[in-house]
Amino acid sequence: MNIHEYQGKELFRSAGVKVQDGVHCKSVEEALTAYDSLGSKVVAVKSQIHAGGRGKGNLYCPDSGDLLMEGGVKIAFSKDEVKEYSENILGHILVTKQTGPEGKLVSNLYVEAGCEIEHEYYLALLVDREAKAVLIMASTEGGMDIEEVAENTPEAIHKIWVDPSAGLLGFQKRNLGMALGLSGTALKDFFGMIGKLYDVFTSNDCSMVEINPLVRTKSDEMIALDAKVGFDENASFRHKKWDEMRDLSEEEPTETRANEAGLSYVKLDGDIGCLVNGAGLAMATMDVIKLYGGEPANFLDIGGGANEEKVQEAFEIILEDPNVKGILVNIFGGIQRCDIVAKAVLSVSENMGLEVPLVIRLSGTMFEEGRAIIDASDLDCTSVETLAEGAEAIVGLIGGE
Repeated sequence: MNIHEYQGKELFRSAGVKVQDGVHCKSVEEALTAYDSLGSKVVAVKSQIHAGGRGKGNLYCPDSGDLLMEGGVKIAFSKDEVKEYSENILGHILVTKQTGPEGKLVSNLYVEAGCEIEHEYYLALLVDREAKAVLIMASTEGGMDIEEVAENTPEAIHKIWVDPSAGLLGFQKRNLGMALGLSGTALKDFFGMIGKLYDVFTSNDCSMVEINPLVRTKSDEMIALDAKVGFDENASFRHKKWDEMRDLSEEEPTETRANEAGLSYVKLDGDIGCLVNGAGLAMATMDVIKLYGGEPANFLDIGGGANEEKVQEAFEIILEDPNVKGILVNIFGGIQRCDIVAKAVLSVSENMGLEVPLVIRLSGTMFEEGRAIIDASDLDCTSVETLAEGAEAIVGLIGGE
């Protein structure tokens, strides 16, 4: 689960991490009021979407598709410029490297006081699952695409790994700060900041905290000028306030619906819908579809013991995707009963009308009963015994390779 920059800044501020004063706005009028209240002649007008590369993105009119402005983060030197930038950002489509060509509609704005920047740095805290530790990365090349820095000058990225049982140790903070060339007041400021950020990361069950740029001011203060924060949704039961911070408009509607139904669903760019039980089997199903020349339209795991209602919901979600040209149902019953899946597929097909090819593979618990239900119906589908047969069949039916 991701949150907006202004929300990340609130987390930082409450933890004692230095950030500039800023105001969250949803209208041009609020942006102008924010400019007056901040008391800073120079402000940053920042679009708020769940994607990086905002500063290098482009803003387009959602109706005409015309380019309105280059850059989703602008520095304003007057109230008139705040008005101009706000009008070009709010209600328009921001396209960045991370949004894809379709971009994202900007509904939120953050107006932030300016500061005198001496140097820009990059800082990130991530979960390194292989090392079973928190990875902290920092670089003197802030304000740039970190992927380019990693490819062209990997020596400019400094890393430390924090053992969760020991926590972030003093020598690790000092070594990382010195690797960035910090000294004196700036090193002391960094020392305190990184400890607070580590506390934010662990106490909030974050999967990522990224600051690009982290800046050193002319007075040697270290200030987080950005805040990209992601939470591990597996820990949502411990954080009741996450629901208040969630911006559903930034998420794929079908993924939100699936999440509410207790389904694991991720929309993809292909045209073959997949209904599978078990995450491992779902991954294998997508792989085999690609092996036979097809492209999966989704990852969908109904779980090990889904009832008929949940299977129906999953099937409806697949059918609502206009890109889907065919569906492969692949059930290997353990806890999940194949007859329940068969009944649900029939019910949804009758209610919604099935206009695309359907291939069904049922194996495991109650598979004979499930196949009997399908065979006794008028459902136009292809029944197979193996995953390979199913993938080959659905690719062939939709006119693939």
